[in-house]
Amino acid sequence: MSLDHGKKVCLAEADLESYPGMYLTNTNGSTSLQSNFAPYPTATQQGGHNELQQLVTARQPYLAKSKAKAQFPWRIVIVSTNDKQLADNDMVYKLAAPSRIADASWVKPGKVAWEWWNHWGISNVDFEAGINTETYQAYIDFASKNKIEYVILDEGWAVNKKADLFQVVPEIDLKKLIAHAKAKNVGIILWAGYYAFERDLEKVCKHYSEMGVKGFKIDFMDRDDQQMVDFHYRAAAIAAKYKLMLDFHGTYKPTGINRTYPNVINFEAVHGLEQMKWTGPELDQVTYDVTFPYIRMVAGPIDYTQGAMRNATKRTHRGINDEPMSQGTRCRQLAQYVIFESPLNMLCDSPTNYEKEQECTDFISAIPTVWDQTIALEGEIGKYIAIARKKADHWYVGAMTNWDARQLELDLSFLGEGNYVAELYRDGANANRIASDYKKETITIPADRKMSIAMAKGGGVAMKIYKK
Repeated sequence: MSLDHGKKVCLAEADLESYPGMYLTNTNGSTSLQSNFAPYPTATQQGGHNELQQLVTARQPYLAKSKAKAQFPWRIVIVSTNDKQLADNDMVYKLAAPSRIADASWVKPGKVAWEWWNHWGISNVDFEAGINTETYQAYIDFASKNKIEYVILDEGWAVNKKADLFQVVPEIDLKKLIAHAKAKNVGIILWAGYYAFERDLEKVCKHYSEMGVKGFKIDFMDRDDQQMVDFHYRAAAIAAKYKLMLDFHGTYKPTGINRTYPNVINFEAVHGLEQMKWTGPELDQVTYDVTFPYIRMVAGPIDYTQGAMRNATKRTHRGINDEPMSQGTRCRQLAQYVIFESPLNMLCDSPTNYEKEQECTDFISAIPTVWDQTIALEGEIGKYIAIARKKADHWYVGAMTNWDARQLELDLSFLGEGNYVAELYRDGANANRIASDYKKETITIPADRKMSIAMAKGGGVAMKIYKK
């Protein structure tokens, strides 16, 4: 909510355990908000997307079943005097219950070569690409070559509409793929529809952990009543028992479970790049990209799935399932790896496209996914954002604008003493017409630490800064 004199109020909740999530509505145009909660389910039935959801058919007249002395969720009011303060706020995480995993050193965040967004779109190979062993071996080889930690097998590896994760399609030799990945120092993560995962939860975790799988991306929960919130905690606990990481896709906003169970490393709950596959210029993803980092990202990490190598302007974007594209420039895609918090970070495009764009691929594949320090540099909700993040001795800076071309003056005084160089990726001279146009430069950071950057419409800037 916007107040006078530039102040903002962000409402959130934390430590949401065994209780439904809160919605806030404004039904009468006044300055008050009303809370709303999903009642406790009485009955559910299997259905929805490929029979992978549990659809609520009846609800109780109450919200939750609670024991005496139960702790209820925190309600958080975050007040900012400057929008950029909301782009670097850990309140939700800090108010969540501490870790219940005694030793979480096995949890390894990283980047993921992902096939679903690019529709298994590799070419220049001597086999038909698709959901088969040969295709996934190619993704594993690409990941290994570029030091990408994981490959995901998204929807399709298990027999469709059976909601049974023990029925693997005959085109895939899962043991062979896991062995191939291990030999290449790559981990395998499996996609799972909610109902298929829930119905055999411990058996699934035990079986695939023993096979060598590193984690699951769980999808289509699509509710936040008490039963579904309980599932998230139960899944996290059992997955941790078998040393499995979880990426909750198709889920509600994060409320700090990633502190309580550090093996939960990502959440969707965001209008991510996948929406670009079936929408055209009527959808404004670019403005959304410079809005949610101040709002949704306050709650925690996002599974946005950036990295498109086909890039489009506001006028030229189209939704194409087999060869999807992003709205905005190439450098915007690179900047998102700095701006968006995402410990398990996807490379959404195909190995073929990344190999054609090796310069950008080298930047993406080397970028960290967890950070030692974050500084929000500049920003205004819905207009632009600039963030600096540090890992070890390197700083990364990312900036994005809305559909307005923009010049920003960045204060890099946080670098401290010394002489610094930046590997800079900026929008090309023709990026307003050809969104993939960019230029890479190596520049010296000015002694006064003031740096001017220019962004095209829907553009961005990404840089890696290191000492000479």
